[in-house]
Amino acid sequence: MSSAQITAITELDRSKYKTKVFSNGHLIYADEPAELGGTDEGMQPGALLLASLGSCTAITIRMYADRKEFPLEAIKVDLAICKEEQMSQETTISRKIEFTGALTHEQRERLMQIADKCPIHKLLSNPIRILTS
Repeated sequence: MSSAQITAITELDRSKYKTKVFSNGHLIYADEPAELGGTDEGMQPGALLLASLGSCTAITIRMYADRKEFPLEAIKVDLAICKEEQMSQETTISRKIEFTGALTHEQRERLMQIADKCPIHKLLSNPIRILTS
């Protein structure tokens, strides 16, 4: 990941919960499903958090595998977050990583270790302070 500061801007008008998310010239939408009053035109905010972790994990693994010239064809990261009611003491994210390619057992083990080196994993594993103004 870049060493430049990462920023994002979100905007929500009166159109239910469909939120515009802007970052570095890119636009995506976040929303809530219809049963929660949204229009279901974008990913739920929690899914965006999981997508950040999953994509960062895959990118970090790919960078390492390419540098080491491992025969890694594809990476699949399957993520889930615990229900909100279960977050009182600790929030649990499960992450299952699958590799495709003619990798040795040692290469697979090393890639699993590298997964924890991704910047978003590090960010989510440390205490987070949010300053609101």
